Amino acid sequence: MKLVLVSCCAPCSAGAIKQLADGCIPDVDDFVVMFFNPNIFPESEYQKRMREQIRYCEKMGVKHVELEYNHDAWRAAVRGMEAAPERGARCTACFEFRFARAFAWARENGYDAVASVLGVSRHKDQGQVDRAAASKCTDGVRYVPVKWDERLRVEIWRAADFYRQNYCGCEFSIRKVTALIPDGIQTA
Repeated sequence: MKLVLVSCCAPCSAGAIKQLADGCIPDVDDFVVMFFNPNIFPESEYQKRMREQIRYCEKMGVKHVELEYNHDAWRAAVRGMEAAPERGARCTACFEFRFARAFAWARENGYDAVASVLGVSRHKDQGQVDRAAASKCTDGVRYVPVKWDERLRVEIWRAADFYRQNYCGCEFSIRKVTALIPDGIQTA
């Protein structure tokens, strides 16, 4: 199986990447780590997370791809759900938007499966992520739900001294972390 691993950040993906690189996931012959996160706000935060993801992938010697940052398109996908709580309708729409692009990219580039670490964070619900991904499967590309080794993930990010954020990524998830919002940035 050729697999696309959808990643939100290095701290969340580190354990999964290690498991894949070590051959711990059955039937995976080849994989690439995909960073497609137009939900992340502000763009400077997106850049920090992307640099950490690239740094870890290069350290591990694994392939990676970074797709376009189009926050306006993401905002259109979640329009009307700005006030929804974390793990609510906005998160479902966000996951569906990102998975639709991931599945299309996988199909266009000869990959036959997609997996994700979008649900490993304490901010998210793995079941919600899995349902959103399954709803976006396309011809010839399937979703593979994987229960990643949480202990390994934590062990790696602690040792790696990754840049770590304390909110999911979008301006709506940052509401409770107002100290992180630079002066003058409108969040809603």
